[in-house]
This record gives sequence, structure tokens and C-alpha cells, in this order.
Amino acid sequence: MSTTPNRTYERTWAEIEEMLEQATEKMNQWKDWYDACKDEKDKAGMKEAARNHKALEGVVKTLKWTLGEEGISDPLN
Repeated sequence: MSTTPNRTYERTWAEIEEMLEQATEKMNQWKDWYDACKDEKDKAGMKEAARNHKALEGVVKTLKWTLGEEGISDPLN
């Protein structure tokens, strides 16, 4: 039993651009944290940072695709 989500389609391009900016900033913070953990030989921290960085790469790519950025292929491929 799957239900169809109720979508309002009320996001503005500016809101999507802001989401992209925030996701990119957070992705970069996770990269910095990964590097810091690597310097400290904190494998658990490296693992968490890498996982979150990779997840945000997908978010960033999807938002860029949504905005129609040139050179960004379908995020599912």
C-alpha cells in the first residue's frame, strides 16, 4: 500500500538556490571534519564524515540538476 505524497510545488528558485548553498557548505564542513579526523587517526570519525559527505554530494547534484545546471547529468545515473 503505497500512498502518493501531497506535493505543493510552492518552492521558489531562490529557495532551491539557498538549499544548494547550505548543502554545499555543509558538505565542505564534513570534508574538513574528515581531514581533521584523518590527521588524528580517528577512524570512526572518518567513517561518519565520509558517509555524510557522500550523502550530501547526492543532495548537491540533485539540486543542481533541479536548477538545470549545465553539465549535470540525471542524478539517478
